[in-house]
Amino acid sequence: MCLIIFAWKVIPGMPLIAAANRDEFYLRPASAAGWWEDQPDVFAGRDLQGGGTWLGVTRQGRFAAITNIRAPSEKRPDAPTRGKLVSEYLSGNLSPADYIEQLRPRANDYNGFNLLVGDRETLLWYSNRGDADPRNGKPLEYGVYGLSNALLDTPWPKVTRAKAQFSSLLCLGAPEETFFELLADSTRANDCRLPSTGVSIEWERILSSIFICAPDYGTRASTVVRVPIIGEPVLSEQVADPISSCEAPPATEPQQKHSPCKLKIKPTPESLS
Repeated sequence: MCLIIFAWKVIPGMPLIAAANRDEFYLRPASAAGWWEDQPDVFAGRDLQGGGTWLGVTRQGRFAAITNIRAPSEKRPDAPTRGKLVSEYLSGNLSPADYIEQLRPRANDYNGFNLLVGDRETLLWYSNRGDADPRNGKPLEYGVYGLSNALLDTPWPKVTRAKAQFSSLLCLGAPEETFFELLADSTRANDCRLPSTGVSIEWERILSSIFICAPDYGTRASTVVRVPIIGEPVLSEQVADPISSCEAPPATEPQQKHSPCKLKIKPTPESLS
């Protein structure tokens, strides 16, 4: 999961609303969001290579999601899969705070990550690279937040762009399909606004858009989540067709957005709609 924009305790009666894109290599196998046979209260996609998941909810209102910290020079190929941190929380019964506390002693066994864990009352962000941030591992205050492949609210162009659009849609009371339109925005940032994260300038350009479309790698799924104060969470997903190339290069700011990758909608089960 490479972009998560979320509103925590901003909308009355709806503690959490989140919009997220999962970016991954097309060849990495994964299943679309659904109920897990071995964990019938968990609704999430599944990484069929490493196990675990990138984002999910439970019938009881638990929520978790993860993004990787982009730091190529620090990556250890023998580190355990970070997706297990999400599935471990969703399938357990520890409170968000207790889960983070039991994770801390082993957090550095993993490559860099941002983890969100919460329920209807509390939402925590925790990163094994975020010790300098006073919010790390603590309950978040109400507000709109953004996560990509750096620490919470790092002002990468895609994060600031998505947060602004997301906040506007919330204020308008916009329907769900408009959040998916936001997630399908493949406008790339101008070079002067690109971060320097240890990859080539060509990849910085590709990775700067909300929706990523490149040979072999890109946005695999877009998800909108609502966790109400009463009732089951609602998780809607759009799964992108894996492709090896794009039909045309995306525009850069401030030109009109262009989404060359076609999406297919996976219907949400009635119990979550």
